[in-house]
Amino acid sequence: MKIVILGASGRVGAELVRLGLKGGDEITAFVRNKDSFAHVNHPNLTVFEGNALNPEAVYKSIQNQNMVISALSTDKNQVLSKSIPLIIEGMEAAGVNRIITIGTAGILNARSNPSIYRYQSGESRKKRTTATEDHAKVYESLKKTNLDWTIFCPTYMPAGPATNSIRYELDFLPEEGKQVTVDDVAMFTYQNKSNPAFLKRRVGLTE
Repeated sequence: MKIVILGASGRVGAELVRLGLKGGDEITAFVRNKDSFAHVNHPNLTVFEGNALNPEAVYKSIQNQNMVISALSTDKNQVLSKSIPLIIEGMEAAGVNRIITIGTAGILNARSNPSIYRYQSGESRKKRTTATEDHAKVYESLKKTNLDWTIFCPTYMPAGPATNSIRYELDFLPEEGKQVTVDDVAMFTYQNKSNPAFLKRRVGLTE
């Protein structure tokens, strides 16, 4: 399978690249600086240097791919909500239908009131919601498309190896969810990249 991974030099993105190469996929790592993959030499790896806010770069990276995975991180410049329209447009133009994004548990439904997001309720401990709001805009944008999208939504995500004890729930965070390691999130995402049960759904992840 040919997969382009945006945010490939980030914590989850880098692990997804490793898993994809190990699994025999052809991986295009979309990064701002090629030097971040200077230490990796693999025949199935293409390192694409570009900016996710550049429409031409995004479109070019999506050409001839089977799947897009966005592990982009949010920042004060709202890179997620600004890049997702470019990604959607690029996918539609290139005829690529499958996209996975790494979101956050804050955009799952609140158990106390499923009509609102967790970050809008007392269930979320985050005091600053700017980043979560950026993730919510990605979800709201993807919902309007005909793409086969999935958003994996981990709770607090410390560095650490895969534990293989991950729990998930569609559209909600599993009860008593506290944390889930970076490697667990990457592993679960990679193993379920083609899982039809997760199409057009948010998937809450925790240990």
